Amino acid sequence: MTALPARRLRDLPSVDQVLKTPLGSTAIQRFGRQVATAAVRAALAAAREACRSGAAVPQPSDVAADAVEQLKMEERPSLRTVFNLTGTVLHTNLGRAPLAEEAIEAVRAAMREAVALEFDLDTGKRGERDDHLRSLVCELTGAEDATVVNNNAAAVLLVLNTLALGREAIVSRGELIEIGGSFRMPEIMARAGANVVEVGTTNRTHPKDYVAAIGQETGLVLKVHTSNYRVEGFTAEVGARELASIAKAQSVPLVHDLGSGTLFDLAAYGLKHEPTVREAIADGADLVTFSGDKLLGGPQAGFIVGSKALLAAIGRNPMKRALRVDKLRLAALEATLRLYRDPDRLAARLPTLRLLARPSAEIAAQAERLAPVAADALGEAFVVETVECRSQVGSGALPLETISSAGLVVRVKSGGGKALEALAAALRGLRVPVIGRIENRALVLDLRCLEDEAGFRANLAGFDPGGTDALV
Repeated sequence: MTALPARRLRDLPSVDQVLKTPLGSTAIQRFGRQVATAAVRAALAAAREACRSGAAVPQPSDVAADAVEQLKMEERPSLRTVFNLTGTVLHTNLGRAPLAEEAIEAVRAAMREAVALEFDLDTGKRGERDDHLRSLVCELTGAEDATVVNNNAAAVLLVLNTLALGREAIVSRGELIEIGGSFRMPEIMARAGANVVEVGTTNRTHPKDYVAAIGQETGLVLKVHTSNYRVEGFTAEVGARELASIAKAQSVPLVHDLGSGTLFDLAAYGLKHEPTVREAIADGADLVTFSGDKLLGGPQAGFIVGSKALLAAIGRNPMKRALRVDKLRLAALEATLRLYRDPDRLAARLPTLRLLARPSAEIAAQAERLAPVAADALGEAFVVETVECRSQVGSGALPLETISSAGLVVRVKSGGGKALEALAAALRGLRVPVIGRIENRALVLDLRCLEDEAGFRANLAGFDPGGTDALV
């Protein structure tokens, strides 16, 4: 080591000097002495390496500023809000359904105070969590009874484990679905302790297939709504109503897994009709399972509705406690379900439905307003134009159905895909990350889910195009 770098290192401020600066004192007050001290030591270590490379010796206040900046970065939550401009309304990786304001307020109230979670206020004795939702769910679905667990996969698992543990569960080969996250129905059925009996073929299953398969070892017949794909052509399936008759004649319960079940008719909002929970119950299913955080528009949850006797058996299963939901989700679910009692105002109050029903003309007008704003923020290296596009529901619901929408398309004036990837990364690095989709050598920002236009404008003002210019 030469004399000059060694002298630079000796001139570095001490940890104590840095902590005594105004910024250092602020760091102690905000983050605590132990954390602030560790951050200062890390900043001094970085400064020491810089000095060895010839950089000037920083002042104590400069080191404090670096330490505070690092502490701010570490304080930023990992679970961050984003602008979902992917064109997928119920995006699994982005948290699916945003909650209604009524649900948010209900959660806040439940967080602040003690609540009668499992306490019967009438008798003064222990109550049941399901009591908070049972009457609402039964009213909205026409079911005899209802319970809720932490998601629909858990609902299916619990039903199978209760009714088919060590017994046969009959299912059509054409309904052995796989959804996101490697969730495969055959594996869930096996983990639940059921012996899977496949009937029919991938594309065709007939009533006689079920009749031939049902026997003394049958615990249940399972019908799975194939919401995330469609088999077309030479196909045949046994409808829910006919299958219910077959199961009833053999005194075997029929379980209908709707997946992303809905409580309203999507056809009223220009989408393809999806079977509702009430329809599944009316068709004769003994139990119906469905999600709370997809088309229903609530928090993550899985509902089981149907026969009172079967739900009593499910309630006695020890797994029920392991899969139960907490007071926050119960509060949000109750508030969300209450919105369905006023169908005339549901689209205005439930974010999921409001976003799905948003007129494309309204979105196109928004795109016209934002195109020059985005062009100015992104700089001369990119071309920003309005574009007609198609949104989708997401989370496995109506995979082949799309909704007319509009947005912004961003192209690189000159350069390759690396510049586009750098742009997408830079947008993800904003104070509120912006998530779009890259297709056909362009970045598409579908505006269907953009309700906070003012916030989006302010967020774009913080964009730094410098990081992308080098790749253009």
